[in-house]
This record gives sequence, structure tokens and C-alpha cells, in this order.
Amino acid sequence: MTEITRRALAAAPMALAASQVLAAPKPVAPPAPVAPPSPWPDATGLAAAIKRGDLSAAEAVETAIRRAEALQGTLNIIVNSDFDRALDRAKAGPTGPFAGVPFLVKDLVDYKGLPTRAGSMANRMAPPATEQAPNCDAFDRAGLIVLGKSATPEFGFLPTTEPVATGLTHNPWDLTRSSGGSSGGSAVAVAAGVVPAAHATDGGGSIRIPASHCGLFGLKPSRGRIDDFEDKNSITALGVEHVVTRSVRDSAALFALTEDHKPKASFPPIGLVTGPSKKRLRVGVMLANGMGHAPTPEVAAANDHAAKLVASLGHHVDYVRLPYDGDQFIHDFLLLWANGAAQIADRIARVAGRAPDETMMDPFSLGLVDMFRRTPRTALAPTLQRLQGDVTAYDTWFAAYQLDVVLSPVLSSGPPKLGEIGPLVPFDTLIARLIEYVGYTPIHNLAGAPAMSVPLYWTPEGLPIGTMFAARAGQERMLFELAYELEAAAPWAHRIPPVHV
Repeated sequence: MTEITRRALAAAPMALAASQVLAAPKPVAPPAPVAPPSPWPDATGLAAAIKRGDLSAAEAVETAIRRAEALQGTLNIIVNSDFDRALDRAKAGPTGPFAGVPFLVKDLVDYKGLPTRAGSMANRMAPPATEQAPNCDAFDRAGLIVLGKSATPEFGFLPTTEPVATGLTHNPWDLTRSSGGSSGGSAVAVAAGVVPAAHATDGGGSIRIPASHCGLFGLKPSRGRIDDFEDKNSITALGVEHVVTRSVRDSAALFALTEDHKPKASFPPIGLVTGPSKKRLRVGVMLANGMGHAPTPEVAAANDHAAKLVASLGHHVDYVRLPYDGDQFIHDFLLLWANGAAQIADRIARVAGRAPDETMMDPFSLGLVDMFRRTPRTALAPTLQRLQGDVTAYDTWFAAYQLDVVLSPVLSSGPPKLGEIGPLVPFDTLIARLIEYVGYTPIHNLAGAPAMSVPLYWTPEGLPIGTMFAARAGQERMLFELAYELEAAAPWAHRIPPVHV
């Protein structure tokens, strides 16, 4: 993907007649985003309450700690707590737009002072991190108080949070169901009311999947959009970082605080998006997954509900299909995934002095490693070439059909039962299930494009099913504006899962 280094600068006309200047209206500040109806304040609302003096930062953090302790045994949210340091920071008088708001960082990234175990037995003795990425620095500058690290599947490989190392993370809407992954711990903590927002990452759907399963808003940014110290120029750089939230305004505000502002940033910063746009969009609606198969009836109903809602808001809706061979794509993506597992296994082997076994890595992770080892070395280059072709097809798809956004399911089904796609399922059986289940989200990671899961539908059994809206790289502003409109038309923040604080 070509790096974009130019910044868009708006220049105001420098010569105006005095009469024009006098007649011109005074600049109007953008309206504050509206608080969605909810029994709990979102991060923006909680920060405002702390600033007003309704409660102190320490009281907000103490409340979140009590909630975490009350639900940890039931939901398994936090894998490494940092409560004492969090309270010390809260009592020290934090500053910033989110001063005193409790927060979690996903245990796939480094946060100073806490070990990064990545849901793996291989990292159980990991020392505390001494560095962290710029976006985590931004969280600290914003005044967010990190309570600890949230649960994740091993190395983020699976779309469910069930690692052998730390156990099952349960969905608060139904304790027998998956919370999704790989940002499962973060999503559950927000859905159950422990914290109003939490850090998340997405390498193949890992923000959007748990957001869908837990009834949250989750936007995956474009590759290179969020400030980081890693190279994000290659299609093999799949992972991006952001948050999961209950409100659109929280997601938009944290996006503005963490997007890359450096001179060579991949995209011009969009700043804080505060509300919907009047522009009507051309929306392509897609139902079949990457294998060309229809999702479950409940997902189809959710997709139809979302399409009708979008049309009722005046947007133009067309029905579309994938512009590439979805069957080949998903197998190629799996090989790329397996390549990542093999690289991790090699690093573990260098430290341990031997190849990792089931005392170090989950069976599914080892299966990915074996899958890559059995693949001829000559297969990777043509795989990457095909994937690059898929990215080109994705980009040209929008122009060819004059699309602004593509609406689709996030997954082929609602939250599966725990154990159905967990790491202990026999490898070949699990791969077949994953190919059918996760057929919508990975293309956006390859294309470096933004996509969001919006909680617009609940099944008759009370389970949330998100709808995905995706765009071309760099189009987060348009997605946030659409999300604000959807949130106002079909609010969701008032919905509370049966297991909550």
C-alpha cells in the first residue's frame, strides 16, 4: 500500500471586502457530541462528572476496581491487575480530557510496568515492559487510568477468548457463549460496566468480532492511522489498534487523541468527529461470506434490519458481491496467519532452547505452525501476490460501483457456544469452522481499510449481533459520521446484559 505523506491544508481567502467581513457570521464551535441514553456514563460523561467535582478520580477508579473484583470470577476479564498503581495515579490528580477514567489495555501490547503475556503459557514469566507504543503514551496523557491487562486468546490467533493459559472469558449476555476475540476481555469489561472504554487490537477482526458479540461499538482504523512505532506499510502488517466503547463519541474522541500527527503520517489527521453528516451515501449491501455461503437466519435478519434502517435514513442502497475469489482468499489469509505463528514459535524456541510444545503454546497455535512448516516455501510468494491482487480488487470495487460504504455481517453466526471454536478443538475441524465463521472481516486488514461493527440488532434470545460497515483506506471520518447517525436512529447504549455490575 502506498504511503500517503501529503497533509491536506485548508487556506482561507486573504482578501475580503470590509463589508463582507462585517456581514460574515462569527465562527461557531462544533457541537458537543450528544450523550447516548445509558444507565452508566460513557467515558466522556464520566470525565465530565469528575471535572465538575461530582466524584473524584480516586472514587471513579475505586468503583471500577470493586466492579472488576465482583465480576472477575464470573467473566474472567483481567489477566494482570494493577489496582494499587491505578489508585496511586488517580489520587495524584491526573490531567487530560479523560482524567480519572478507568481503562484497560489488551494483553497483546506492551504497557510500562506490566508484563505482556499475550495469553500464552510461553510468556508466563515475562518481565514488566519498559517501553510502550505512542498510542499508550497518548492514553496516559489523556488521563486514562489503566487498571490492568485484559484477556486475549493466545497471540490473538482465534476469534474467541479461550486460551489454555488464562481460561475462558464469558459473554455477559450469555455465560455459555463466546465473548469473541481477540479483544474479548476488553469487550466484556465494557459491556458489563466495569470500565466505559478499553483498548483493543484488530489483525483479522479482533475489534469488530467481540464488539459484535458483546453489543458494543468497535471501529478498526486504517493501517497506519493510529500512532505507533511499528512499520505499517506492508499488507503483512495486519494489526491495528483502537478501542471498544458503548458510545460513538468515546470512540471518536479516543481516535482523535491517538491518530498519527507526525509529518510522515500515512493520512492527514481527521481530528474529532462530533456528529453526523448531511451527505447521503451509496451503500453496497453484501450477505454471503467469503465462501459464498449465506449466514445463519439470525445474522441474515440483522443484515436486513440494518439495510432497511440505512435506506430509511435516505442513503442509497445496492446489493453487491465480493469482487474476488473468497474461497482462495481465506485459504491464502490462513497461510499468512500461519506464517505469523511460525515466526512466534521460532522466537520462543530461541529463548527456550527447544521447539515449543503444548506446555508452551496452545494446540491450535501449534497446528498453525505445523501447517506452515508443511507448506512448500515456494508457496508464500504467490500467496502474497494473490492477496495483493485481492487488495487491488477491494479498492477498485468501490470506484467501479460508486460505493461509499459496504454493509455486511461481521460473522456468519451470532456468539457461538464456548468450546465450539476454542483452541482445543481438533485442528482440521477447527480450521473448517473458522473458514465458515470468519469470512467477512480479514479483507479489511489486508487492504488497510477501516471498518466498524455497529450494534443494531438483538436476537429474540437477547444476543447482540453487530453489522459491519466498511470503506476505503483513510475514510474513518465518513464511518464515524454514519455511526453517529445510526446511534441516534437506533440507540443501543441503554441495553444491559444479564451479567453486569
